[in-house]
Amino acid sequence: MLTALTVIPLRTVGLILGKLAIASLGACLLYIFLFYGLRSIFRKFESDIALVTLNVSAYPILTIFILVSLKVAFGDLAAGDTPSWFERLLTASIIVAVSYGLIQLFIQVFIYYLKDYARQTEAMWDNVLFPLLEGVVPFVIFILGSVFVLQSFGVDLTGIWVTLGGATFIIGFAVKDILANFFSGIVLLIDTPFQFGDIIELENGSIGMLRKIGVRVTQVYMFDDRCEVYIPNSVLQGQSITNLSRPIPHYFYALPVEVPPECDLEQIQQLMLEIVFAHPDTLGDIEKKLAYIDQFYNPSNSDTHFSYKKNMSRQRLILENEVNIKLEDIEQALEALMVMIQFAEKGGLDGEEIETIQQEYEEILHQIGLEVFRERQNKRIVFKLQENESPDTLIGLVREWYRLWLRDSNLRDEDQYILPDEWERKIELLKRRFQRVFQKISNPHREETRLDDYVMDLVKWLRERFKQARSQRQEPKIRMKGTSQYEGFTLIKFTIEFYIDNAKLEDFRRGNRVSSEIYQEVMRHIKDAYPKVKP
Repeated sequence: MLTALTVIPLRTVGLILGKLAIASLGACLLYIFLFYGLRSIFRKFESDIALVTLNVSAYPILTIFILVSLKVAFGDLAAGDTPSWFERLLTASIIVAVSYGLIQLFIQVFIYYLKDYARQTEAMWDNVLFPLLEGVVPFVIFILGSVFVLQSFGVDLTGIWVTLGGATFIIGFAVKDILANFFSGIVLLIDTPFQFGDIIELENGSIGMLRKIGVRVTQVYMFDDRCEVYIPNSVLQGQSITNLSRPIPHYFYALPVEVPPECDLEQIQQLMLEIVFAHPDTLGDIEKKLAYIDQFYNPSNSDTHFSYKKNMSRQRLILENEVNIKLEDIEQALEALMVMIQFAEKGGLDGEEIETIQQEYEEILHQIGLEVFRERQNKRIVFKLQENESPDTLIGLVREWYRLWLRDSNLRDEDQYILPDEWERKIELLKRRFQRVFQKISNPHREETRLDDYVMDLVKWLRERFKQARSQRQEPKIRMKGTSQYEGFTLIKFTIEFYIDNAKLEDFRRGNRVSSEIYQEVMRHIKDAYPKVKP
């Protein structure tokens, strides 16, 4: 080695040393730029994604710069004079550094913030797609990096590629059904025709609740069979699926009832409508439900179970009405704020207008149950929203409402987790969305012309995703469907149409219980009103 070095011209040695000195200076300047210059700039950004990206990629970038500088510096040596193992080692090291940096960027930045986006938009990706990406993409990067490293050391991979290509064809043909299910699952997750917890109807008429979309199969809980069915993703994707939870999340029931023609049909129709309104677990105008709730479901044997349930349900309906009123007030305040922003932004927002908009928004936050706290971090003011724990705010009323709901005597043990999980998740989403819009309002920058759009998105989300107020379409209806013949008797066919409050409760049998209780109450009142008629 010493002999080889002595024949290297002094001019070449001097040139190499000069390049190494420049590379050292460049590495020092790059270190200062990355760890001091860019970091101080990125800390001022509203989002921390730039700072996280810098923290993850700074050392790989510095390492790659040093390795490339070494390769360039020793590149002046003649090909025969440069030790081949050293040149190849530098090339392999650069490939390893690049591969490592890409894997870390993908896992710690791309996947992390994509998960955060999925949580904010209530998408389903984070349950299946993200674990797949976390496992597959780094593995692919590792394989490609290994291949390039082997090539840098002169390993001939032609035979390996031919063998791998043939094996891939054979394996792909053997597992074509698995691959079809896999890609169908990816399509279902990205297209999101439904969300976990939605009630769907399959082509064969069976109804169930979507539990999970897996790598190969979709898990559906079937109501009639009380079991879980695993449907291959490719089969599910090829079906025409009816989503019974959209556009509203409540489940619709149609209960057939037949009555003799001797009955007063108008009276019977009104009776059935009042009975559906009176049931605590059906949807409908809350004032009407409160008016009818004491008139029905009062059996002669004094059922203490239903008496307790009706008392709790009355309080629950009153609380829900307060929640709806509070939501309506907040939506109206947001709409007024949107009009104010639209008027103010025509000439561009100045500091005083931004402060006025911010004050109006803080009043809305107070109605929701959130207070603004200002903290100084790294020489800048950071705004954070925290709950004020007031019982008369939207968050306080929602918690009181669903906690009273938990005292429903028909609920099962697992329901004590379903309701809190559902509403606490919505409350967390509520806080995140209002926090994000508050940050936009507090520091609009170039997005001042979009502030009204952000506020409108909040109103839309409150109405469609947080809690839908009871609307006219959810009102129970009684429809006459014609006549039927039974053993020589003519019967008038009615259909009682109604929605229940939450089909997921009681092991997904809540709707069946409600239908049975409504049917029994209708039959009991028909017998009482027409004792000589057999319904």
